[in-house]
Amino acid sequence: MSAAVQAKAASRLLLSGNEAIARGVWEAGCKVAAAYPGTPSTEILENVALYPDLYAEWSVNEKVSMEVAIGASMSGARAFCAMKHVGMNVASDAFMTQTLAGVVGGLVVAVADDVGLSSSQNEQDSRFWGRFAHVPVLEPADSQEAYDMVKLAFDLSENFNTPVILRLTTRVCHVKAMVTVGERDPRAISGFKLDSKRWVMTPANAKGMLPKQMEREGKLRAAAENSPLNVIDDGSDRRIGFVTSGPAFMHLKESFPEAPVLKLGFTYPVPIEKIRAFQASVGTLVVAEETEPLIENELKAAGLTNVHGKDILPRLGELTPNILIPAIFAFRGETPPPATTYPKIDPFPRPPTMCPACPHMGVYYTLSRLRKRVQISGDIGCYTLGAGHPWNALDSTISMGASMGIALGMDKARSEETKDKAVVAVIGDSTFLHMGMQGLLDIVYNKGNVTALILDNRTTGMTGGQNHAGTGKALDGGEAPRVDFVKLVEALGVKPERVRKVNPYQLPVLFKAIREEIEQHEPSVIITDQPCVLSEFYEKFKPYKVVDQDCTGCGNCINVGCPAITVSRSESKTRPDGKVNELKFTTIDTAMCTGCHMCVESCGPKAIVPAVPVLVQ
Repeated sequence: MSAAVQAKAASRLLLSGNEAIARGVWEAGCKVAAAYPGTPSTEILENVALYPDLYAEWSVNEKVSMEVAIGASMSGARAFCAMKHVGMNVASDAFMTQTLAGVVGGLVVAVADDVGLSSSQNEQDSRFWGRFAHVPVLEPADSQEAYDMVKLAFDLSENFNTPVILRLTTRVCHVKAMVTVGERDPRAISGFKLDSKRWVMTPANAKGMLPKQMEREGKLRAAAENSPLNVIDDGSDRRIGFVTSGPAFMHLKESFPEAPVLKLGFTYPVPIEKIRAFQASVGTLVVAEETEPLIENELKAAGLTNVHGKDILPRLGELTPNILIPAIFAFRGETPPPATTYPKIDPFPRPPTMCPACPHMGVYYTLSRLRKRVQISGDIGCYTLGAGHPWNALDSTISMGASMGIALGMDKARSEETKDKAVVAVIGDSTFLHMGMQGLLDIVYNKGNVTALILDNRTTGMTGGQNHAGTGKALDGGEAPRVDFVKLVEALGVKPERVRKVNPYQLPVLFKAIREEIEQHEPSVIITDQPCVLSEFYEKFKPYKVVDQDCTGCGNCINVGCPAITVSRSESKTRPDGKVNELKFTTIDTAMCTGCHMCVESCGPKAIVPAVPVLVQ
């Protein structure tokens, strides 16, 4: 029995926001939950899957997860889906229509914003979706509220016939706190009822839904005005009153414990009149929101004056005490208290890099050797690190699956400088299934001269090694059908003779395959087939070492990029022509080395040998 189930009887648990949401989803009687992994939301579904009496899945992308949840809701079951903020862009097509049709079983969508960009390509504010889709938005400030609000969200969804957005941020998702929990409230599934005017969203049917949506929003506005989720934390220093939501509330109370704060948990529709009444009790109103001035602008549009926000607070990043305190003191024309000083630490720089033996390294090592001959569009995943040192072998990374379409655009927009360069797209296995297949189909259909590298490491590596349709494993670890990438790309129209499957640890074979395919003038695909070193599928081999007296200092092994290889000493050597060569003699940390053999492939003098003697029988 899982730890989550064993904890049923416990009344208080130490939970992260993600864990607390999972608990709340289960207790609310949810029957179907779906997601695509994405930091900071990933752990929600991983924890939901630990509970009994519901179905949970990793979907191939966020749009499909939304559709699965919608289908379950239409069938009368409580349904839930989760994603990070950029995933909502993918899911929005289905979501924006369902906001018209409404729900049967409660439908809750958790969207986790990466405020501060700890692991994302942008910092978009998901509160906009509430306004865009005319649906309520709830914002927890900590784990307890995350647990409470997801349960309330299901009730709100059913009471108002609407999907509900639970807007999270990284700090809520990943910070742990004590949570008082309860028991599961089982809910029967009422079943799907035929209603074509509601569920078949033709223009005529959708048009009839619009007045109902507007009417619903008016009722939600009244509910927000009286919601117990919007509360005043009073204070004695009434010079400034704050309006805030989410974890910014915690930062405000830490920074200005005596200031009155109107904390919004039900943040859309904005409770304008409640805020107007609060403003009358304070000197100046400051809206502290992460990240866009949504509430601030709505208050100004409603006629409130003496409202401040992004004129004194930054529009990006978290509103932590080190940001709030100097900003508010400067606004009041006061000198802030001295900041806490700490001993200066000058840590050794550790830029992000790939793991020892990562199969992506061989790909980027090879591409770096062909750098002058290729343009390379990248994608979202661990392999985005190929843009960094020592490979410098990516030219773009925009969004999930974009490598394909961007590569085609590069091919169709050649200049004199790039007309003879090959165009390569690099994409991971999970990302290809998520949103890359359509792009490859477009390349084939429009006769693009592009070589696509599908890096199949049998996991969703960047978010922690989750399963997907190409791993042969489901969310619960059970056996599942496994996609055959060769057959898949051939089905998308790539000629069989232009599809290769190679071992990325065999550098000469990989180099030959890439070099030959980029010389073709039609779509081609190279699939690498070694698992992530952190996955259950990886087989560790015996480590290698460098024989110092045989090492010539050429540095080829360093260029592979493996963090297990370091420079032990450097020497300068003057050549007969007067030029100076910088020699880099290396060593291998055998505790880190997994024996993948890539460095051996790169070593000309054959100075890299097994660290443990191989017994000859």
